[in-house]
Amino acid sequence: MQPRPQNHYPRKYLLNVRQPEEWVEYHIPGATLIPLDQLENRLSEVPQGKEVVVVCRSGNRSQVGRDILLNADFEQVTSMSGGMNQWMSAGHEWVTG
Repeated sequence: MQPRPQNHYPRKYLLNVRQPEEWVEYHIPGATLIPLDQLENRLSEVPQGKEVVVVCRSGNRSQVGRDILLNADFEQVTSMSGGMNQWMSAGHEWVTG
């Protein structure tokens, strides 16, 4: 039996705003993919009342995603500084597929 992936943000909704081909290469276990260019049309898929952590490769797109959510009246939204680059450099778990 393989160990279950650890969610470093168990009470938060991890929103990955990268493109599908980037997601397949690597992503955080438990994250949800909604590409940045689709986010405004898919806001109903993001839970209200739960803290949202937006992540991308380096932190630039996640800041835009955070702003989209804040402008749509989401109150608890954070952009992950450094994105997946920082996540992986810190040795946190990631998966492919």
